[in-house]
Amino acid sequence: MYNDQLNGLLALKTVAETRNFTATAKALGVSPSAVSQTIKQLEQRLGVALLSRTTRSTSLTEAGERFLTQAGPALDQILVALENIGTYAQKPSGLLRINLPRQAYCCYLAPLVASFIQKHPEITIELFLEDAQSDVVAKGFDAGIRLSDILASDVVALKLFGPVRFVTAASPEYLDARGRPKHPEDLLFHNCIRPHLGAGVYERWEFEHKGKDFEVQVKGSLILNDSLLMLQAAADGLGVIYSTENAIRNHVRSGRLEIVLKQFACASAGFYLYYPERSQVLPKLRAFIDHIKSAGRS
Repeated sequence: MYNDQLNGLLALKTVAETRNFTATAKALGVSPSAVSQTIKQLEQRLGVALLSRTTRSTSLTEAGERFLTQAGPALDQILVALENIGTYAQKPSGLLRINLPRQAYCCYLAPLVASFIQKHPEITIELFLEDAQSDVVAKGFDAGIRLSDILASDVVALKLFGPVRFVTAASPEYLDARGRPKHPEDLLFHNCIRPHLGAGVYERWEFEHKGKDFEVQVKGSLILNDSLLMLQAAADGLGVIYSTENAIRNHVRSGRLEIVLKQFACASAGFYLYYPERSQVLPKLRAFIDHIKSAGRS
């Protein structure tokens, strides 16, 4: 019903401007009889004549003039909005919102974002840093970045980086004082810095040995929900951290952290860009996807 009313308003406004049914039909891409019928239906719903028609001329009635005076500006705004959204759907522009873990940005994504901004200045990128798994649709994001292990089955996923190795590390001072673990089960006697990932505390750390995966449920006196703060806490000697190898690379090189249990490190397929499965991806996201693919080929 509302679609018919909008069509009637548009037809009425165009007739008022052209004073001609044939010209109106050409402008709207319909037949003159369709224009006439649409306006008649609008008049019937409103219960008042809006046009005065003769074989030689067409003009607005007093009611029609008053109606368009009140409704015309709003209709103009609707038409401008429709035109603008059409341009938005064709040209990469607007706000691109991406939800991702802090480590993914610092270790992998920063150079890609910098080059993308230079290439597409008409697109604004908002990066929301969140280590916990997130429902990007419910929170209004265009896409998310997460490890392959926690991706939902109903999303489209594009691999960014990987594989990713997970290691345990602590400061040399901490290890000198508490001893260096030889097996993951030795972590039961260490202070482990545990991450809080939204759904709960991640305390079942994963390891691999001779092709077999296993877990160790660790404990400790410090829980944080920020991966960068966890890294800092480990470097300050507060305990053992479980992290991607790339995230702690600089701290290891500088001697602030030391990797332990490296022979038990497990791996993930890597980080993926993911977004809802839709038949049409908006140009701003398509441009970002194409940029990632292009960077991967270079």
